[in-house]
Amino acid sequence: MAKKKVVEADKTTEEKIKEAARTVFMKKGYAGTRTRDIAEEAGLNLALLNYYFRSKEKLFEIVMMEKMQKLFGIIAPILNDSTTTLEKKVELAADTYIHMLLENPDLPIFVLSEIRNNPERFASKVQAGKLIQDSHFVKQIKEKRPDMNPLHFVTSFLALIVFPFIAKPVLQDAANLSPKIFNAMMEERKALIPLWFKALMKAK
Repeated sequence: MAKKKVVEADKTTEEKIKEAARTVFMKKGYAGTRTRDIAEEAGLNLALLNYYFRSKEKLFEIVMMEKMQKLFGIIAPILNDSTTTLEKKVELAADTYIHMLLENPDLPIFVLSEIRNNPERFASKVQAGKLIQDSHFVKQIKEKRPDMNPLHFVTSFLALIVFPFIAKPVLQDAANLSPKIFNAMMEERKALIPLWFKALMKAK
């Protein structure tokens, strides 16, 4: 019984540290974060943090992979479903992605900032290029538009979904958008993006 309590305590402490790391890394990024900041956020001493996680890099890798999985992982099953049409994939991906980003609006800026700071780490861990290039989604685009590089369509599609969240502070300031109105606009995009993508596929 005592051993079980120790294991449970270890899991609780580890999760507390990881949660604190998520919070601090999202605020300050990798370069601006010290292990002491994470320890303070977790309400633990630095020695205890170092006992569970030997380095800031190890903690960041855990947090970053969680964020990468959230940003890229949810779309892979949709893009690789061989039973759905191209149009249905676009509809499902737009709906799923926007829903996730509304719940995690700071995620794109954090991930893109860290990708820029360490592109090699991103490329080796996520292999997003392979995920996209080998997808059934790209195969369908090639079949429908063999005259054009499918990455044009993939890039435009992702931009239609992700860019508003990256530009959210500018959009809110320039157009005086409240968070409620911004969220309503993003909900509208779930229906608009499939229409725009369909028009893009027909453009010459």
